[in-house]
Amino acid sequence: MPEQKFQRLSAEELAEQAPPAPKGSDIAMWQVASTVCDPEIPVLTVADLGVLRTVENVNGTPVVTITPTYSGCPAMETITADLRTAFVEAGYPEPRVDLVLTPAWSTDWMSEIGKQKLDEYGIAPPTGKAAAGPVSVGLAVKCPHCHSLKTQEMTRFGSTSCKALYQCKNCKEPFDYFKVH
Repeated sequence: MPEQKFQRLSAEELAEQAPPAPKGSDIAMWQVASTVCDPEIPVLTVADLGVLRTVENVNGTPVVTITPTYSGCPAMETITADLRTAFVEAGYPEPRVDLVLTPAWSTDWMSEIGKQKLDEYGIAPPTGKAAAGPVSVGLAVKCPHCHSLKTQEMTRFGSTSCKALYQCKNCKEPFDYFKVH
């Protein structure tokens, strides 16, 4: 398989690709926040990942609300610092970043572009929707390398807690799968 090279997009390109701002969010401030990338999966912005919930303009001060992919996610400290830096560089001297745990983050919040970026990066995106009840139905996980559905979970926890390690039975390549939750 040929090696893929990923080019870091400019802040303007990231803002253009960002999912639309949710109702109640300040659009210009949302675009600033949408330039911040996830430190563990740098091809995804926090907007693509769905951890960016709202960005409100409170008397000229950005108030950003984020939700971790899971409680205790170590990336949140870096994401918070990166959001503050992005706003300071955009001319907002004292941005506020609030971390909220409820409702709990769900892979349903990921943008379709984010899921596509995961696949192109070599991480299988989540399949299906998060379970509303106590039982989740597992769907086949497609290999991001050869696109075969003949894959097998090797371990429930991969390089981060939100990913599982899989192996393709067709091309034999191991890959991370972003778990549905």
